[in-house]
Amino acid sequence: MKTIVGTYLINAPFSALNNKGIDTRSGNENEVATKTIQSPEGRRPYVSAQALRFWWRNVLEQKYSWECSPVNKIGDNQAITFADPLVYPDDDLFGYMSARKVEIEGKKKTQNVTVTRVSPLKCSPLIGLPISPNSDFGVMNRKFEGNPVLFNHQFYSNILKGIFALDIDSAGTFTAIDKPGSKNLSDDLIREYDSQNLRIGSENKFRLNDDIRIKRILDTISALKYLSGGAMQTLHHTDVTPKAIILSAVNSGNNIFMDVFPHNNYEDGLINLDALTEVLTDYKDDLLTGVYIGWFSGFGTEKDKELQHYKPPAGIQLTLSSPAQAIDLFTKELLENSEKLLSS
Repeated sequence: MKTIVGTYLINAPFSALNNKGIDTRSGNENEVATKTIQSPEGRRPYVSAQALRFWWRNVLEQKYSWECSPVNKIGDNQAITFADPLVYPDDDLFGYMSARKVEIEGKKKTQNVTVTRVSPLKCSPLIGLPISPNSDFGVMNRKFEGNPVLFNHQFYSNILKGIFALDIDSAGTFTAIDKPGSKNLSDDLIREYDSQNLRIGSENKFRLNDDIRIKRILDTISALKYLSGGAMQTLHHTDVTPKAIILSAVNSGNNIFMDVFPHNNYEDGLINLDALTEVLTDYKDDLLTGVYIGWFSGFGTEKDKELQHYKPPAGIQLTLSSPAQAIDLFTKELLENSEKLLSS
C-alpha cells in the first residue's frame, strides 16, 4: 500500500475553532462552549475531523476549481452525494455512502441501490494540549434602549496537532464488488465506466487515467497551504495553515510520523528529534520519496532551533524549508515520480 503520510501543527493563540453550542454547565444562560475532550492529562480542545475535512474540501472547491459533488437531502436525517467519483473528485478522494432509489434501465420500476467508498484521504481531529478554556464576556447595546444583551463564549490559546494519510493506490481506483465497503459503483455507473474503457482487465475494478489521479492527489496535498475555516473567525481570526509539517510517501498504511511531534507537553520542544531519527532508521526501506519538513520561522521554542542542524540517518533525503515550500517541493517530487507511484 503506497501512502502519503503527514503530521502538522497549527498555531491557535486565541481561538475557538470548533464549538458545540450552549454550555449547560455554565452559570451563564448563553455561553457558547468550545469542543473539548477529556484525556488522562486533562481537558483538551479539539477540532473535529468532520470540520477539518469541510475546510479542506472548501479550499479544493474555491482555490483549485474542483466541481464538488452536489448533496441531496433525503427525509429528515439523510444526505447523500451523487457518488460518481469519475465526475466529482471529492467523491473520489473524500469517499461517500449513498443509498437511493434508481430507475431500472430507464423504466419506471425502481430498486434500492446502496454504494459506499472508503475515503482515500484519512485524517485525525486537531488536538491541543490540556488546558482550561477561558470565558469571554460580551455585551450588545448598540442603538437600542434598555438593558444590554449579554453573551459569553469560550476560547483558548494552544497548538493543535493533526495527522493525515492519503492512499495513493485507492485514489482514482474503484471496485464494484458486492460486499460492504467494496461496492463503490451503481450498475448504471459500471456501464458508463465500461463505455470509457476504465475497467482493469476482467476484474470488477475500474481506474481513472494517471493524469487525473495525480492531479487530484497533488491538489489535495497542495490545499494545505491555503487551509482556512473555523468558528469565531470574526472575533479571533485564526490562521489555520500548518506552522510545522512533515511529509513523505511510504510503502505502508501507518503514519510513521505520528509521535514525532510530542503530544503531552512541549517543555522539550515541539519536535522530538530522537523520535524522528528512530522512525527514519526503522522505516528507511519503506520510504518512497524524500522526507520534507516545513517549519515557520519563529515558531516553537529555543529547543526547536536544533532542527536547523539536524542530520538524518545515512541514505535519507531530508529537506528543511518553510511549510509552504515543503508542500511545493514534496508535490513536485510526487509529480516527477508519478509513474512509479501510481503503478500497481
